[in-house]
Amino acid sequence: MELQASYIQIVALALFTIGLAVTLTRRNVFFVLMGIELALNAVNLSLIGFAKTLPAAASVAGQILPLFTIAVAAAEACVGLAMIILIFKSQESVDIDNYSNMKG
Repeated sequence: MELQASYIQIVALALFTIGLAVTLTRRNVFFVLMGIELALNAVNLSLIGFAKTLPAAASVAGQILPLFTIAVAAAEACVGLAMIILIFKSQESVDIDNYSNMKG
């Protein structure tokens, strides 16, 4: 039994909504980063869901694009975690409200 593209898009929308809600409501930096990663993965799922509806050559291109998105998300996570570690050493907290008083 093959899933319809609309079901995949509904699941992707639900995951994106959860990721966006976590990003906007949490004060912990780690939860914010996890929310961003969940939203990016929902976009990847959506792209692959749409790629299933295309002919073979275009479908392969639609499945390669999420690989680049995964690479960008991994780089973002590495840089984000490195910044959090450096800030945590000076602030002793992972609460976003404590970062608002930092001066450049």
